[in-house]
Amino acid sequence: MAGLDKRILCFVDECGTAGANGFALGCVMAWARDCGRADKSMSDLLEPNANELHAADLDKRYLQSLLGRYAQTDGTQGILLMNRLGTVEVGPAPAIYAANLVETVKVAIGQFRDHHRLGGQLIGNVELILDRNHHNTDPEFHRLIGDASRNDGRFKAVSHVSQIDSAASRLLQLADIVAYARTWIHNGQDNAQGLRENFNIRVL
Repeated sequence: MAGLDKRILCFVDECGTAGANGFALGCVMAWARDCGRADKSMSDLLEPNANELHAADLDKRYLQSLLGRYAQTDGTQGILLMNRLGTVEVGPAPAIYAANLVETVKVAIGQFRDHHRLGGQLIGNVELILDRNHHNTDPEFHRLIGDASRNDGRFKAVSHVSQIDSAASRLLQLADIVAYARTWIHNGQDNAQGLRENFNIRVL
């Protein structure tokens, strides 16, 4: 089976606390070559000199307007937006975070491959970019992620993991919004089909 070595960036942020009910991860995955355009498309929709976006601090109407307008831009072509509810709930918080991250990225890789109709080509050069927090900088998190990148199926495609301040990347801020969209489902305000149809967010 042929391998694919083109670089892919996967931005991931969370909504909620690892291990708590409703914990979800938001994922933005794209070819590295497309990320500059996608980032600029998001920035162009914001007010001049806009600060970092924190979904929890913003009005739902503003966020949904932003997502809807972003979905209509050229910058979103080929980009995967995905929200996945955490399914691992037992253990120390860094271990819960790591386990849910691994499963989310494995699903996202499969979805990305299908989205781009890559057929039997194996994806093998994924860089994870995470919003730095006390869970994903914990030694136990690093140990588990290292083990998974060596041994765990599709996650072996991950070649590097970076933790950065989300202020540095609009796409990481977008991942935060994608993660936060889960609260609209929990509150009964929206459903998975609506998020997919209106904002191109896949909800799993």
